[in-house]
Amino acid sequence: MVNIRLFDMILSISCRWGNLVSDLLTTPADAQRRLAAAVRERRKSRRLSRAGLARASTVPASTIKRFETTGEISLRQFILLWHCLDGLSGLTALAAEPRPMPRTIDEVLAR
Repeated sequence: MVNIRLFDMILSISCRWGNLVSDLLTTPADAQRRLAAAVRERRKSRRLSRAGLARASTVPASTIKRFETTGEISLRQFILLWHCLDGLSGLTALAAEPRPMPRTIDEVLAR
């Protein structure tokens, strides 16, 4: 049992370091492109045209096209699109208080 917890701790730390490195190498423009790609992929996986997503979200099809190609969109319009494609629970979780990093092995094992 302890070995599994230790493995989980190592994996957790490894993932967090990976995220830190990724954050250092990611620019805001990269993040915009990744979000635009995520919206495009979700739209396509649901077999929605831009016009169909525009009807469902109230975001104009031309705005959806611009977002998918450039990453440019207002926050409100992005939220409307994401709500139609994936719901808001994952998106609003981004605003949750981050859990502090454990400082001791006991804190890691307690999780």
